[in-house]
Amino acid sequence: MKIAVNTRLLLKDKLEGIGWFTYESLKRLTQQHKEHEFIFIFDRPYHPDFVFGPNITPVVIGPPARHPFLYYIWFNHSVPKILKKHQVDLFVSPDGYLPLHSPVKTLAVFHDLNFEHYPMDLPKMERYYYRKYFPKFAKMATRIATVSEYSKKDIVKQYGIAEEKIDVLYNGANEKFIPLMPNIKKLIVEKYTGGNPYFIFIGALNPRKNLVNLLKAFDKFKIQDRSHIKLLIVGEKMFKTEAIFEAYENMNFKADVVFSGRLNSIELHRALASAIALTYVSYFEGFGIPIVEAFYTETPVITSNVTSMPEVAGDAAYLVDPFSVDEIAEGLSKMAYNTEFRDAYIAKGNVRKQLFRWQNTADQLWKSIEKTLNI
Repeated sequence: MKIAVNTRLLLKDKLEGIGWFTYESLKRLTQQHKEHEFIFIFDRPYHPDFVFGPNITPVVIGPPARHPFLYYIWFNHSVPKILKKHQVDLFVSPDGYLPLHSPVKTLAVFHDLNFEHYPMDLPKMERYYYRKYFPKFAKMATRIATVSEYSKKDIVKQYGIAEEKIDVLYNGANEKFIPLMPNIKKLIVEKYTGGNPYFIFIGALNPRKNLVNLLKAFDKFKIQDRSHIKLLIVGEKMFKTEAIFEAYENMNFKADVVFSGRLNSIELHRALASAIALTYVSYFEGFGIPIVEAFYTETPVITSNVTSMPEVAGDAAYLVDPFSVDEIAEGLSKMAYNTEFRDAYIAKGNVRKQLFRWQNTADQLWKSIEKTLNI
């Protein structure tokens, strides 16, 4: 059997949520099913680390699909030529984009529909593309996979897709993310915040990550407390960051906010494992991988009580209303000083993390592939 995969988001040292899903699940899946041939389709020169075995044929086709006009060209002109040339049995798209006119069976992975709920958070052309084409992708996909029950229900509601057409496969977390010894934590805290304890945020800097309210809540916490605690922001600018940096400039304690930019997986693990708590208070997520990564490092979590985050966190995180600065600030205060409170969430996270393993993701993705082929 020949399976083609859209691997355009496998970018060395630049993996984000969907990239990690693609990397971790495909690495395991291709090695476990060596009897099948996989065609990995890249939109730019690829790194050899992404060719996981001899049953993978990498193909590079242009143009680099990094703009809505180029998405359209790549998926509707370049990709179909490869599917036809290699006579593939199935096209798997980990980011959900599909060719509009191809006879090949398709499995589309939809991670969330944030653009349907908060369209103004996106640049105009991205917003137009997603809202025009994702309903089409949903209806024409042979089968759909998604990463939470929340997202499954959302797809059913937004696009009128039958529940039985959609499979749920949870994300995992990097299993190298483990707790650190106190002496190592001390070195990491010294490196990032001059030895001062810190809360950590992880994610791309865009509106739905809710950094505006997090910054306001951190400022309120600092006004009430006047401690040496810092806030470490890990991630790169994405789009529409004006409100984020306006909120930052208006802070009383902006000197206590540290922007590290993107960190590689080793440094990210160390920074997360050394934090007082993860502050992940997005107002929309299809899953939220940092929540699970924090469980693995025994770092307690403050997260939102909306969309998929309560489903992922269960009882293992302190849930807050992401639209309430007061609730977020209260969570910061509780995590900062109540050791028993923190320890209780760490213990629950150690139990909860067992649900989220990339091997489970790969196994469930393969089941979804088999269902798609049997339709």
